[in-house]
Amino acid sequence: MSATVATTPPQPVPSAAPPPATSFWQSTALPSLLSVVMAMVVGAVLIAVSDEDVRASSSYFFARPGDMLSAIGSSVVGAYGALFRGSVVDLSGGSVAEVFGPLANTLLFATPLVAAGLAVAVPFRAGLFNIGAEGQITVAAVFAAWVGFALDLPPVVHLVAAVLAGLLGGALWGAIPGVLKATTGAHEVITTIMLNYVARFGILFALGTTAFQREGRADPISPPVADTAVLPRLLDFSRLHVGFLLALAAAGVAWWLIGRSTTGFRLRAVGANPEAARTAGMSVPRTYVTAMVLAGTFAGLAGVSQVLGSERVLTTGISAGLGFDAITVALLARTNPVGVVAAGVLFGALKSGGLTMQATTGTSLDIVVVLQSLIVLFIAAPALISAVFRLRSTGAGVGQLSKGWNG
Repeated sequence: MSATVATTPPQPVPSAAPPPATSFWQSTALPSLLSVVMAMVVGAVLIAVSDEDVRASSSYFFARPGDMLSAIGSSVVGAYGALFRGSVVDLSGGSVAEVFGPLANTLLFATPLVAAGLAVAVPFRAGLFNIGAEGQITVAAVFAAWVGFALDLPPVVHLVAAVLAGLLGGALWGAIPGVLKATTGAHEVITTIMLNYVARFGILFALGTTAFQREGRADPISPPVADTAVLPRLLDFSRLHVGFLLALAAAGVAWWLIGRSTTGFRLRAVGANPEAARTAGMSVPRTYVTAMVLAGTFAGLAGVSQVLGSERVLTTGISAGLGFDAITVALLARTNPVGVVAAGVLFGALKSGGLTMQATTGTSLDIVVVLQSLIVLFIAAPALISAVFRLRSTGAGVGQLSKGWNG
């Protein structure tokens, strides 16, 4: 007689639960906002330390601590108050222009920053680090300026031609490192940096020729852009021009392109894993070229806004370091096109308000550069932000930004 042994069917091994999904606010907006807050706190310390009244009252702190605390409050509130009045609204103004003029200046400074920030953020989605926005802005400005002052065209046609010429110039300059990356494997960081120098000295050479140098001038400056090729102003009391609307439109295009288009899907796939994208049938070299052409086009818009909107003349300083500020803007935005707009406006506010802060309180304008540097520092150290504010770490450091946005 055989015994029947009861058996228990094997139970499935529970798999590890997937990590909880993080929202855009948790993964991108909140860490960036807290990085700005941390930078402002450290900046407040630097402002207080550099203030003469604070240093003077510190010598008798233990006798009268209230004097030093009052001096610290006055210096920090005064500096940041002036920063606000110079960048948002000045309620002490007696006219609309005086009240809202600071905000218009902020948006004016933000215009090329937004466009140039997109030039860094978009190729980052494909795993490319575009350091060449500075050169792309310069070349675009050369193309747009030449069409602006050398050709005699009807008003609307002239403006459109100048804008398109600038976009073309930036795209061509951006295509060079893209083609080198695709065909030879040359690292885009090296090639874009070198092309910045080529553009820098190229414009210096061009402004020394009869084709670009203004008649009767020995310094490197071009003739002024014709009125028919100038970007119209949006407000009578400000230099804010249509370029700001074009920058917003460019951000919208970048948002759709990356998150909703087939091209954007290829960019993100190559940026996440080039080998897997190649196995799936995607052309990685073509994607690299596309990413850098798009980068150059966005940077070209920044150059157009400079030479046809703000400056209206071509000089060797037309790029004004915007290409390097754009890296900071893109990092703060964590390569999100919508975040690029917000980061560009923030940095425009720092630039606009910094001038007022220096003029009214005597605080050095260098504090603005320090704030920008601190923001990048904290963006690059998400673990520090998470520890200070007791957040759940998302691990979205600078090296992982290209993988942290899902559209």
